[in-house]
Amino acid sequence: KITWKDQDNNIVDYDFVMELGGKDDNHGIPISFFETFWRRGSRHSKDKARDDSGKLIPMRQTYPTARFLGILSAGDFTKPAQELVKSRSIDLFYIPKKLIISAWGKNGLEIDYPDNLPEQDKKIIVSKISSISVKEKLFKKIAKDLINNLGDSVINNYKSRLKNSISAPPISYELTPIFVGKPIEFSRFEETTKFLSKISKNLENKSKDFDKKVIYKVIYGDGSIFIRENLSVEMATKIHENVGNVQNHFEKLI
Repeated sequence: KITWKDQDNNIVDYDFVMELGGKDDNHGIPISFFETFWRRGSRHSKDKARDDSGKLIPMRQTYPTARFLGILSAGDFTKPAQELVKSRSIDLFYIPKKLIISAWGKNGLEIDYPDNLPEQDKKIIVSKISSISVKEKLFKKIAKDLINNLGDSVINNYKSRLKNSISAPPISYELTPIFVGKPIEFSRFEETTKFLSKISKNLENKSKDFDKKVIYKVIYGDGSIFIRENLSVEMATKIHENVGNVQNHFEKLI
């Protein structure tokens, strides 16, 4: 499972994560988190929407670099459930059930059936697919047909939403040392780094009882805002460095 920790150290698993610099044995810098699902029927759609969006939201609150939270839903997913996802500022890529059934049907496979179909008849549907010898080639063909059913404009629009979100640059940084209580705003990454270093040096000789926490805030070009409170200077510095690494990555690409 692809597991990540939120700011309260809760471990949550996700279907798909885009990260910068990740390897098989360690996490990289998270860029986006995704949940995916297929629903044959529309029952409990809102529960599913609530559960999956509830899994995603903590990542936005934990990582300033988690610029995109997305749900890819396939099948029957009701309008109220879709609206719930969108109301939580989570991107929804929705594939209607009829398009999926059509793509399978074009390749000679029936995957839909009435709810009251006897179990033995359901097994016949499953066994027909299970008995196919070269599944990978067939599934790629079904996927291609499904993409054609959706249309290039739908796919390209989704890609654009993703690209625009994850590449939006930071335009403002703000640090609030708790012991001062006054926010200090910066427009440049380097200025923020220097100030964090200055705070760290100033706190070296302070007593253990002295409140050494800071509030870190960054505003992005797409209007989104990230705020983390009660951070140690070390943690704030690490988070800020990750923001800079992602920014540098996309600046080089551009």
